[in-house]
Amino acid sequence: MSLKGKASIAVIVVVTFLAGVLTTTLGTNIFGVADRVGSDLQASTSTSSEERPDLPDASPFEEVFIGVAESVNPAVVQIRSERVSENRMNEIHPFFEGTPFEDFFDQQPREFRSNALGSGVIVRSDGYIITNNHVIQNAEELEVKLYGGDYYDAEVVGTDPNSDLAVIKIDGSDFPTIPYGSINNIRIGQWVMAFGSPLSEDLGNTVTAGIVSGLGRTSLALSRLNTFSSFIQTDAAINPGNSGGPLVNLRGELIGINSAIFSRSGGYQGVGFAIPVDVVDNVTTQLIDDGVVKRAFLGVSFGPVSPALADAFGVPRGAAQVESVTEGSAAEEADLRSGDIITAIDGYQLKDYNQLRTIIGNKLPGATVKLDIVRDGDVKELAVKLGERDEDAIAGAINGGTESDEPSEMNRLGIEIRDLTASLRRSLQLDDESIQGVVVSSIDESSDAYREADLRRGDIIVELDKKEVTSVSDFERLYSDLDGGDHFLVRVMRPARGATRSFITALVKPE
Repeated sequence: MSLKGKASIAVIVVVTFLAGVLTTTLGTNIFGVADRVGSDLQASTSTSSEERPDLPDASPFEEVFIGVAESVNPAVVQIRSERVSENRMNEIHPFFEGTPFEDFFDQQPREFRSNALGSGVIVRSDGYIITNNHVIQNAEELEVKLYGGDYYDAEVVGTDPNSDLAVIKIDGSDFPTIPYGSINNIRIGQWVMAFGSPLSEDLGNTVTAGIVSGLGRTSLALSRLNTFSSFIQTDAAINPGNSGGPLVNLRGELIGINSAIFSRSGGYQGVGFAIPVDVVDNVTTQLIDDGVVKRAFLGVSFGPVSPALADAFGVPRGAAQVESVTEGSAAEEADLRSGDIITAIDGYQLKDYNQLRTIIGNKLPGATVKLDIVRDGDVKELAVKLGERDEDAIAGAINGGTESDEPSEMNRLGIEIRDLTASLRRSLQLDDESIQGVVVSSIDESSDAYREADLRRGDIIVELDKKEVTSVSDFERLYSDLDGGDHFLVRVMRPARGATRSFITALVKPE
C-alpha cells in the first residue's frame, strides 16, 4: 500500500474516533446522565468504605488473622544449623597404588561446612523449642533467632527420627509460648495459618494462611519421612525453611508442626503436610522428661486388603490384613492370627492400612486397645494389651526376613505380588503358557516402583537380578539376598490386548 493510502486510512480512523467522543458527550448532557456516569466512575475508584455502604465490612475477619499473627509470632523462631563434613577431592585409582603418583592423588580430607535453615516454636517459657529432626540432624552448631531479633546458642535435648521431631533448648526464662490445640477439633475446611522462615533467612516469621485440605494422610512415600504419623494436609503455603514451624488454628493454638511438601518443582504447589498435635505432644513430652521415646508394640506384619477380598468380606478398603504374627508378642497373646483383617482400633475405622502402624506407634507400652477384626468372614473384637517396641530387635528381625509392626517388604517397595495362577492368566488374557512369574496385583502410585520404574498393576515379573522368578517364594528369596539401598533389575512382561511386551526396569530395596 502506498504512503498516501496509509495516510488516508489514518485520517478516517481519527475522524471516526473524534465523532464517537462528541456523540457520547452530547448524549450525556442532553439526557442528564452525566452525574450518574460521574458517580459510577467515582465509586469504582473510591477506596473509602464510607462511600460504598453496600460493601460488607471485612475488618472483623481480617482482625482475627492479625490477632493470631501478633500472638503466635513472638513464639516462632528461626533455626540456623551448621554441619561439618569431610571429603577427599581425589580418590586413588588402583593403577597408581604403590607408585610415586600415590602421594599426588592421596590428598588429605578437606573439611566442608554447610548451613541449613529451619523453623521452630517455643512451647515452654524456660526455652524448650520444638522443631523437625531433619532441621537439626548432624548439626555441629545451632543458633536460634527470636522474633525480636535476639540470637541464642541452642543445645539438643532429644531427637526422634522416626517421627521427625526434635527438641532443642535455649537458656533463659519468660519466653513467649504457644498453647496446644486438640486433635479432636481439627476439621477439613477449617482455616489455619503456617509460620516459619521459607527459602531465606531474610523471610523470617513469614505467615501464610489456608485451610485444612485433608486429614490422616499416610502413604509409603510419607512413611519414609515419618514412620509414626498420619499427616494434616494443608494448602497454606509451606516451602523449604518452613520445616519445624507451627501450623495453628484461628484461636492461635498449635495443631501441627510443618514437616513436608509434595512437589514436582521442589517448591510450594498447594500441598503441604504437618505432624498432628497429638503426636507432637506425645513425642516431645517424652523427649523433654525422659530424653527418649517409648512406643507400643503389637507384633504383626501387615499389608492392604485387595479390592476383591474387601468386596468378598464386606470390609473397608483401608483395612489392614495381618500377614504374620511375632512369637511371644502382644498380638499372639491376644490370639491375633495370620489372615485376620483389622478394620478398626478403639472404634476408629481404618481409612488406610498404614494407620495401623501410626495409631499403635503413638500408644504407650501397656495400653490396652480394642481391635475389630474379620476372620473367615466372621466379625470379632479382641482386647490387646500392647507391649513395648524394641527398635534394635525389630531392625534385626526385618534384616533377617521377619517383620513386626511394619508393612511387608513388598509393601515398603510399593507393590503387592501374587503367584500367576490359572485364574489370573484368564483375567490377563495371557495365553502363552511358557510365561512364568509373579503378578503385580496392586501398586502404590506414590512409590518409586510406579513413578520411576514404571511398574503397573497386572505386570508379570519374570526375573529379579537376572535370576528366574516363577513364584512369590522365588521373588522373596532373591529379594532377601539384597541389601537395603541396593539397585536391582527386574524383567517384566506386560500383557496388553492379546499381546505381551517385554522390558527391563530397575528398583531400589528400601533401607
